Amino acid sequence: MDHRSGQKSAAQYLYPPLDPYDQRMMDMGEGHHVYVEQSGCPDGVPVMVIHGGPGGGCSPAMRRYFDPRVYRIILFDQRGCGRSRPHASVTENTTWHLVADMEKIRVSLGLGPVLLFGGSWGATLALIYAITHPEKVVHLVLRGVFTMTEAELDWFYGGGAGRFFPDLWDRFTGAIPKNEQADLIKAYHRRLFSGDMAEEMRFARLWANWENALASIDTPHIASETPSEYARAFSRLENHYFVNKGFLDEDRWILKNRHRIEAIGADIVQGRFDMVCPPVSAFELAKGWKNARLDLIPAAGHALSEPGISAALVQVMNDLRCRPWGPKPSAR
Repeated sequence: MDHRSGQKSAAQYLYPPLDPYDQRMMDMGEGHHVYVEQSGCPDGVPVMVIHGGPGGGCSPAMRRYFDPRVYRIILFDQRGCGRSRPHASVTENTTWHLVADMEKIRVSLGLGPVLLFGGSWGATLALIYAITHPEKVVHLVLRGVFTMTEAELDWFYGGGAGRFFPDLWDRFTGAIPKNEQADLIKAYHRRLFSGDMAEEMRFARLWANWENALASIDTPHIASETPSEYARAFSRLENHYFVNKGFLDEDRWILKNRHRIEAIGADIVQGRFDMVCPPVSAFELAKGWKNARLDLIPAAGHALSEPGISAALVQVMNDLRCRPWGPKPSAR
C-alpha cells in the first residue's frame, strides 16, 4: 500500500523474481514520457498490468504473479509517477489520457487483444479501458475493486473508514481547520498544490500515510512515514483524480456502462475486510454479470501483498493459462 503467524508470506506464492527483457520510455505527447517494460515470454499471452493509486507506480514484484513461460508481462508507470516523466505532474493527466496511453502501448508493442490485471485504481482503469475498447480485451483480473463513485470516496475521505481507525483519522483530519473538514479532498487539494514545497510535502505524507496504514490487515495499523518523492507524486496525482471525480461524466459511470463488457470474462479477487475499497463495490460490480466470478478472501484487506490475495491471484492466472488466447507458450 506480511504475514500472520502460521501463514505463508505473500512472496511464497509468487513466481521467482525475473528481469525485464525490454525497457523503454514512450513519448505520449503533451510533454509526457511513460516508462514501459516487458518480461516473461516474448511470444506468450500478453497481460497488461495496471498499478494502483493513481500515482502508485509499478514494482518488480508485480512481474511475479504470472508464469513467465506462458505470459508476456507488460508493466508501465502511468503519467507523472514511478519512472515516467515529468514526475508528480498533473498537467494533461486525466483518466482519458491514461486510456489513450494504454492503447498506444498496446499498438506500439504489436499486441492484439490483451488480458488486463489491475487492483484498486488499477481495477478502475482496467474497467474504463475495457468499456472504451471492449474488442481489445479478452479477460479482466481485478483486485480490491474501486469503481470511482462518490459513495466510495465519501467512505474513505468522509469518515466511514475513520470510525474504525479513529486515532489515524484524527491525525489525517487534524491538520485541516475545522471549517474545511466537510470536504477533505478539496482541503488537501489546496495544500498539495499550494506551490510551497514544504507544505506540499507535509500534506503529501499525511495523505499517503492515511491510505497506507489501512491497506493491509496483516500488518500493524501504524501511519509510518512514506518516502518523500513517492508521497508527493502519489498524493498529488490521487488527489487530482479524486477532486475531479475520476474525470468521468457522471457518478457510477462504470456501473452504468458495464453492459459494454458483459461478454468479457472477469475474475475478481476481493479482501473481505478491505477498509480502503470495501467489498460492496466488488459485489455490486459482479452481481448479474454472468461472465464474472467474485472470490471474497477471508481475513484479507486491500493490499496486493496480502498472502490470501496473492495466492488467489496467482491461482487465477495459472487457471487462465489453459484458455485459447494468443500464441502457444514457449517451451523454455
